[in-house]
Amino acid sequence: MSTHIGAEPGEIASRVLIPGDPQRAKWIAEHYLKDANCYSTVRNMLGFTGTYQGVPVSVQGSGMGMPSASIYAWELLAGYGVRTLIRVGSCGSIIDDLQVRDVVAASASSTDSAMNRVRFDGLVDFAPVADFELLRTAVDVAAAKGIALRVGQVFASDSFYIDRPDLYDKLAAYGVLAVEMESAALYTIAAKFGARALAILTVSDHITRGVHVSASEREQTFSQMVEIGLETAIAGAQ
Repeated sequence: MSTHIGAEPGEIASRVLIPGDPQRAKWIAEHYLKDANCYSTVRNMLGFTGTYQGVPVSVQGSGMGMPSASIYAWELLAGYGVRTLIRVGSCGSIIDDLQVRDVVAASASSTDSAMNRVRFDGLVDFAPVADFELLRTAVDVAAAKGIALRVGQVFASDSFYIDRPDLYDKLAAYGVLAVEMESAALYTIAAKFGARALAILTVSDHITRGVHVSASEREQTFSQMVEIGLETAIAGAQ
């Protein structure tokens, strides 16, 4: 039993979708998982296990930001034998041709966080990247569903509100598509444990245009992202 999840051994599947919002985890379990069971209510960071197309899948809230996401990713991988983590969350577009409700698969994650600088004693700028097989599967799943999936680098920020909005312009000029707050930590911790990780994101805001969706839409919609995530997670399952 881990400190922040508190599930018993065997209650969590080897494949886990990991949204930041615990209410999104609940919504996914209720709408997509068969016979879903809630295995954790610790700190109201809800976790559920059920089946999707006959394959055991869990969904675990992780909270907002890399420190919180790191706790849940670490405990899932170190304590429960999880091998696949797929983040399903929201992001903010910083380029002109990525619109609200578009879906993004993050191939890599730049960050302003110092977590990896500390991890590597300030000697290395570690490059957090997605698992290639998961990424390729997500692209194939989206294509089969007729969903336009944008693949590219995102920026994992330590701050939701920043004093340097011009930074987004520079990131966009270097090919960064969008901003979110968890992927760099998720990819790094998965690499440490030899596990697979991918972030699939729905654009909830266009940062430079000031366009956004409501909080309830962020919590309870974005079904295309969730369906891609679930089918990617179970691909190749026996």
